[in-house]
Amino acid sequence: MLGLFLLYFIGKAFYQLAFEFEKNNWGFAILGIITFYAGTFIGGIILGIIGLLANSDFMETMPNLALSLLSLPFGLLACWGLYKILENRWSRPKTVQPNDSLDSNILN
Repeated sequence: MLGLFLLYFIGKAFYQLAFEFEKNNWGFAILGIITFYAGTFIGGIILGIIGLLANSDFMETMPNLALSLLSLPFGLLACWGLYKILENRWSRPKTVQPNDSLDSNILN
């Protein structure tokens, strides 16, 4: 149940960011949630690789809740990173390239 609240707030943050910059609101809300799940999945893979390299069996003996809590920061970090990337990219002023052909047509 707490996971649903987390997904709600992640989606809401991306929805509001997209709304602020006049982008597709629901698309970016869903992208934020997908990013969270991808980050937790990659975090689980990283934990598994660390377990293999350390020659440990903590993955088999640890409860599923503990593994989920260990991979949670990876998902949150992935969401935060994507949020900051989108915020920085969208907040940059747009540069307009001057069209030389228009200037030469007006002057002639």
